[in-house]
Amino acid sequence: MAATVDERLAQVFVELADTLVAGFDLMEFLHALTERCVELLEVDAAGLLLADGGGTLRLVAASTEQARVLELFQIQNDEGPCLDCYHSGQAVIISDIRADRATARWPRFAAAAREMGFAGVHALPMRLRDQVVGTLNLFRIAPDGLDPAVAVAARALVDVATIGILQERAIHQQEVVAGQLQVALNSRVMIEQAKGILAERLGTTPDDAFVILRRYARDHNRPLTQLAADVIGGTASILRDS
Repeated sequence: MAATVDERLAQVFVELADTLVAGFDLMEFLHALTERCVELLEVDAAGLLLADGGGTLRLVAASTEQARVLELFQIQNDEGPCLDCYHSGQAVIISDIRADRATARWPRFAAAAREMGFAGVHALPMRLRDQVVGTLNLFRIAPDGLDPAVAVAARALVDVATIGILQERAIHQQEVVAGQLQVALNSRVMIEQAKGILAERLGTTPDDAFVILRRYARDHNRPLTQLAADVIGGTASILRDS
């Protein structure tokens, strides 16, 4: 018997809770979150943007290369539903990006989304009371919205992600939280570089290279960011084993 949305959501909560309490690796947590969103919420891709210390959104995780490119497009062009979601602190839901309203509001984003193969977007703010730290963005190929039960599950996952990012805020001051976010942003750059190196070395796609990188980190009990740094430096054993 197939698991219900509630049962699958409970399984994901258990997995994410384990990540939070057992050797917390922020980048692994965020990448796992985007992957579980795709599996659980019946969307085709997910991306996660976090604000740096200056309030500028940065890409930290994406489930596919297409989602990564589209998130970066929004940031670089200062246009798109994910940016509007962050600035307003409210969810932005576009069932059909081809609709006149969406095309008029974000003409460049709408064209880029269609080029990437996406027709719908569901952007959710990551917020704790009045503080918005980023957005979780869900992309669909089909031009339709999320089922109400799935939308509730999406909101729950966003809340878990926000708690994970801000978990040490009660212990430390906000400067520490900003520092942790900056570490995540810096780590993302290193991981992207390592993906490129592996992809070139193995003759594969960046997405497949990232799967290999994460699997190796898990199998050898190594933090993802540390392994990425070793790949960039040419000292990682994964380069010799590949």
